Amino acid sequence: MQRMVALTAEQIARRRPELVVVGGSAGAVQVLQHLTSALTTSFSPAMVIVLHMPPGSRGVFHELLSGPSRPSMKVAEDKEPIASGRIYFATPGYHLLVEGNGTFALSLDEPVHFSRPSIDVLFETAAEAYGERVLGIILSGANADGAAGLRAIAEAGGATVVQRPETAEVPIMPEAALQGCRDSYVADAEAIAQLLASL
Repeated sequence: MQRMVALTAEQIARRRPELVVVGGSAGAVQVLQHLTSALTTSFSPAMVIVLHMPPGSRGVFHELLSGPSRPSMKVAEDKEPIASGRIYFATPGYHLLVEGNGTFALSLDEPVHFSRPSIDVLFETAAEAYGERVLGIILSGANADGAAGLRAIAEAGGATVVQRPETAEVPIMPEAALQGCRDSYVADAEAIAQLLASL
């Protein structure tokens, strides 16, 4: 059942989520650079990131964001086991799903909100597989993808975080997320980075 009161950053950290799922679109890359720069190899959960990109794009964000003191980063592969302390990126042109046995699945199903990979698909499958052990984060973006998925995480008992819309380069995505999940922890990039670093 969905919570009625927003959790604080400290309460979210005390939950010790096992899986962090992050979604964003236009304006999210710079925020992601900030979030991942705050992380070290002591970061405990697995993190999975969906960014809207054209199907022909090369998935190189893991190369751009990686560093010697940061968690290991890679593109998620079909049937790959999800490992703690690692950051995964969705492959352009494929939906990325979390399966109940703790592995990934890739799908060529129809786009959702004109997007494949879809944030909703990742978040909804993560909610089903991990329940209250998942933390969902919505960043800057230009459509409503992720709103239904974030609500699914809240309804499964997980924690939800939304970038403060007035700090987002494109506020449409965080605004849509908050309409469906009003009890999310709302914060700017710096506060979200601090929360993730505390995990």
